[in-house]
Amino acid sequence: MLDTTDMSILKELTMNSRITMKELGEKVHLTGPATSARVQKLEDSGVIEGYTIKVNQIKLGFYIHAFITIITQNTNHQPYLSFIKTQEKYIINNYKISGDGCYLLECKFTSNELMNQFLEELNEHANYKLSIVISK
Repeated sequence: MLDTTDMSILKELTMNSRITMKELGEKVHLTGPATSARVQKLEDSGVIEGYTIKVNQIKLGFYIHAFITIITQNTNHQPYLSFIKTQEKYIINNYKISGDGCYLLECKFTSNELMNQFLEELNEHANYKLSIVISK
């Protein structure tokens, strides 16, 4: 069971995974060694699966952020999944979902032309519904 201190540690690490154990300890009112032990316990138990970075896609030139709901016509999703593997440069996440679609693609594009080309090729493998992110 996680207590409020564990939850505070997780919150702080989610906001800044590069924080030192000393700084983290100060924020959650523990010593550095006690904080380090708590973090290690969270890692060992699998609560913390890993650490990552957040990349600003716009600074990389990806100005279009889209969500695409995929609706496949049959139970064989392999053609769609094979296509997606060839398009990894555009795909942030590919979620298998329930509800109105089979998958939810989160994509990034540098231009409308590239997005339209992607969608034309995607249309050969599945129907889709496109949503463009306007703001966060």
